[in-house]
Amino acid sequence: MIQNELSILSLVLGASIPVQTVIALLLVISIFSWGVIFSKLQSFGSAKSSANKFEDEFWSGGELMQLMNKIENKQLYGSMPRIFEAGMHEFLKSRKTTSLDSNGIISNTRRALKAASFKELSGLESKLPFLATAGSVSPYIGLFGTVWGIMQAFLALANVQQATLANVAPGIAEALIATAVGLLAAIPAVIAFNKFATDIENLASRFESFTEEFSNILQRQI
Repeated sequence: MIQNELSILSLVLGASIPVQTVIALLLVISIFSWGVIFSKLQSFGSAKSSANKFEDEFWSGGELMQLMNKIENKQLYGSMPRIFEAGMHEFLKSRKTTSLDSNGIISNTRRALKAASFKELSGLESKLPFLATAGSVSPYIGLFGTVWGIMQAFLALANVQQATLANVAPGIAEALIATAVGLLAAIPAVIAFNKFATDIENLASRFESFTEEFSNILQRQI
């Protein structure tokens, strides 16, 4: 019978240095993962909100230059307004170039819109690889701590004349904590990465649709 009451904290504090190192590493990974998650939740929420507001303004039937002025005056901001601004700047610049025909103007504008879209998506995708890495490697890091702890627990039996559950239970318990912490670090990271990857795809589709629709509008204005 185990006489001393076992708690997670006491098991961690009493664990071997390698197991403690594994747990500490997993806690650091988890903290950074949650920092990325909260940051990206704010970023994607802002991108969606600004895109909705901009599309309402864009399709309200107002003049494009008035919309441009609102963006320059910071009345509209976010990913899609910046894409519009980049395309509009290139359109106005290309129209002043006498050597370009209408197809050349639209081609330059479309390239500017796509380049701006790529830049915005790249910014939103930043740090997502960390979540993917955390989700994939954390269980294996925890498993390493588990294997090490169980190995140490059984090696300790070599100095015991009569092996009982009380002799190996603390060592196995502290080892299994490493696996639990690894899963706690991995599961939120995987869930968040999948959600943000879906959000990226949806925004990329919206940006692409806007690029084509805006290019068609400008082509009709030439």
